[in-house]
Amino acid sequence: MTSPFPPTGAPDQPQPGSGGRRGWVVALTALLVVAIVVIVVLLVNRDDSTPAPVASPSAPPSAPPTSSTPQASETTAAGCAPNDATIPAGADVVTVIDVDGDGRPDQAWLSGGAGRTFGITTASGATFSTPIESASPVAASAIVNRVQSDGIPIALVDLSREALVYSLAGCAVTPVANEQGEPYTFDLGFAGTGTGVGCSTDAGSLRLAGLNAVADTAGTYTVTRTFVDLDADGRHATNAAPEQVALGAGADEPVVTTAQEVSCGELVAGTDDGPVEPQ
Repeated sequence: MTSPFPPTGAPDQPQPGSGGRRGWVVALTALLVVAIVVIVVLLVNRDDSTPAPVASPSAPPSAPPTSSTPQASETTAAGCAPNDATIPAGADVVTVIDVDGDGRPDQAWLSGGAGRTFGITTASGATFSTPIESASPVAASAIVNRVQSDGIPIALVDLSREALVYSLAGCAVTPVANEQGEPYTFDLGFAGTGTGVGCSTDAGSLRLAGLNAVADTAGTYTVTRTFVDLDADGRHATNAAPEQVALGAGADEPVVTTAQEVSCGELVAGTDDGPVEPQ
């Protein structure tokens, strides 16, 4: 009979199916390890290939908004400082150009009587003036304008026999001095050295000038012009060399009529362009 047990010392016989299961477990474990390694490698490579973010430069701080209002000295930005001075009662008051540079029109005025005075009252509330020093008994009239490339504000006061010129710079009415230090006056036919005052356009700016229209025997005129240059504050004047601007001009020609009046640009003294001394 055949023994149901193997002979002594013979190897055990494997159980059916046990070896196949161990092989599948080993294979699955190997695949799992390989998959994990592959995933780790991919993640590492992805991190290495992604460039580090570059910090963008911070934007410079925005500049404050600019103002359309010009920024300059006190008198050009805010006008003359207000004061307690007032316009005399009964004075003739006319709106004129911006004298103090604040962009608003101002007022020029003339008071009458023995203490007649010319003055300026600005839109900012400042009033400044000066007495008119002249022996002329004729009622005064005035105009205000700006001259030269730096726009110096001036006033011309017509007294019929002579004209006075004042600087309006620095929130004051100041008589302009001649080279001898005396008040500058324009002759208006009384002393024989001139007949009028004008402001001629020169290099794009008005330039103050004394004018002299002299008639000849034929009834025509020779007109001479002498430019008057003011210093930076408008308070000192120097004459340029006289120059002839017309020869044989008719009495009605503008070059002659202008030379017989007090004007500056389009403004003419004794008209609505400026104040007239009350009577």
